[in-house]
Amino acid sequence: MSESICRLLEIMTKLRSPKDGCPWDIEQTFETIAPYTIEEAYEVADSIERNDLIDLKDELGDLLFQVVFHAQMAKERSAFDFNDVVDAICHKMIERHPHVFGDAKIVTADAQNNNWEALKAEERRTNNLHEIDVAIALPALMRAGKIGKRAAAMGFDWPESTGVLDKMQEELDEIRLAIETCERNSAEIDEEIGDFLFATANLARHLGVEPEASLRAANHKFQRRFKAMELEIQKSGKSIYSSSLDDLETAWGQVKLQEKHGR
Repeated sequence: MSESICRLLEIMTKLRSPKDGCPWDIEQTFETIAPYTIEEAYEVADSIERNDLIDLKDELGDLLFQVVFHAQMAKERSAFDFNDVVDAICHKMIERHPHVFGDAKIVTADAQNNNWEALKAEERRTNNLHEIDVAIALPALMRAGKIGKRAAAMGFDWPESTGVLDKMQEELDEIRLAIETCERNSAEIDEEIGDFLFATANLARHLGVEPEASLRAANHKFQRRFKAMELEIQKSGKSIYSSSLDDLETAWGQVKLQEKHGR
């Protein structure tokens, strides 16, 4: 094991020491640390999207620290330690790449992906998990796409993307009906919107689009345009807070035109 990894493990042990460790680190549990683990993973993704390799180095370190933190808590329960975590992922990668570490013949990325999914399915059966089971803590859109993919692998899917579009229209009609017949914020409206989003995630799957990434891009685009719209409003000597909706929509249209013409 490298000197740097050993030092990190020593730091984590010290932080969790009941005798002279950090009170905050000592009182943490798997459950309280899990949100930080998810947050750090998102910050890694954010660095990648911004193509900031300097920040990526730091964020990967933060994410690694989360792995070490969980491993230390498990070690304290005599469940497993960091070495066990590394051994487990080494074993998994070797098993899932028989064309690299064994005699299997896989020559294309698609064939490897199919083999990977087949091996994962076998692991789920070994662990008594249903084929449709997907990690609950995944972002909802990502999880919806994975559930749809699992269902499709068992033959339950629309033959073409047009079928998904028809389903989305059906769900949209049901949302309209729920709005007309139910009280605001009712459970029925909530359910119908969920059904529409689930269908949207499956349309993305049919079109080979990652819905989580698409929504992140849409969020970024809206923020960029909103900031530009605010600048347009300020150019006219107004505040965004005192502008009418018509003024805002006019400025929004100007921003979109500027983007279209590359200005």
